[in-house]
Amino acid sequence: MDIISLAYLGLHSDKQDDWSDLATRLLGLQLVEKSAGLSRFRMDDRVQRLIIDGSEGDGLGYFGFEAASADALARVAARVEAAGFTVRRGSRALADKREVDDLICFQDPAGHCLEVVVSPHLTTEPFIPGRPISGFRTGALGMGHVVMNVENVEILLPFYRDVLGFGVSDYGLQPYGLYFFHVNQRHHSLAMVGSGKRGFHHFMIEPCSLDDVGQGYDLAQLETGRIAYTLGRHTNDFMTSFYVHTPSGCFVEYGWGGRSIDPASWRPHETTDGPSLWGHDRPFMPAETQARLRDMRLDCGRRGIRQPVQVIAGNYQLNPGLCPWLEAQNRAAVK
Repeated sequence: MDIISLAYLGLHSDKQDDWSDLATRLLGLQLVEKSAGLSRFRMDDRVQRLIIDGSEGDGLGYFGFEAASADALARVAARVEAAGFTVRRGSRALADKREVDDLICFQDPAGHCLEVVVSPHLTTEPFIPGRPISGFRTGALGMGHVVMNVENVEILLPFYRDVLGFGVSDYGLQPYGLYFFHVNQRHHSLAMVGSGKRGFHHFMIEPCSLDDVGQGYDLAQLETGRIAYTLGRHTNDFMTSFYVHTPSGCFVEYGWGGRSIDPASWRPHETTDGPSLWGHDRPFMPAETQARLRDMRLDCGRRGIRQPVQVIAGNYQLNPGLCPWLEAQNRAAVK
């Protein structure tokens, strides 16, 4: 793939103090710059991952995706131009502002601002989280993922899949189109919901420890109205997470144990089990919508839908003991 990860996210907001409090005290990001009109945050060895820009409006600013090389950047630019979209080469001043060697800028068919960059800058300064956490699962997987509400997902699908080269992980067709896209081993770095609305839904960041998530959940519950989705586990990427309201009206998903895939062998498929195996109740939604989602989760339980826990090296211990009945079933299944 020419595009290999989500490098950074830019949001517009004049609520710099509120964002700084949320990002550091609850999410555990490191604040590296704060002024009247700009806040920048680190998650790892990158100079910046989240940028809150107060220069205009409130809402989504831009997505920054990383290209594999300068040649890959040129190929992306050529495909976007061939598809009939204007590509602007980022100025030296903009590249310095984004802390990258080079970048291009363009809009997708719905008008979202995209930046594709090469060689994001690193720092040797230690990452100092805003609260004690074990770090974030980033590296080759990128910052995390972003999700958009869109008016017509069918218009955007060919652009991201065929022009930008994103792989489709899975999709849902009812009650509206829902598509998940990967650019590396992370199950999805981008998703879009064809809800008929236009707006930024959420971004996800993934701490390395389930306890980081649980302790963040405790902190979020201390604030009236902060929780948007209760703790739960998703059906497609197996993420155990909760969501919080942000000062910009979008959500942040804070999760652990996201699924890894093999992009070379992965085959897209339709999902029909609903968004969550359990949990993820959404108190802000109408009662009838909450009931429909709850019924889908209960149906997963009735059908015995289970998924393996996803762990990373050094972050688990193998326990002794097993269920004799289950072990017999597993042996019979491989015969």
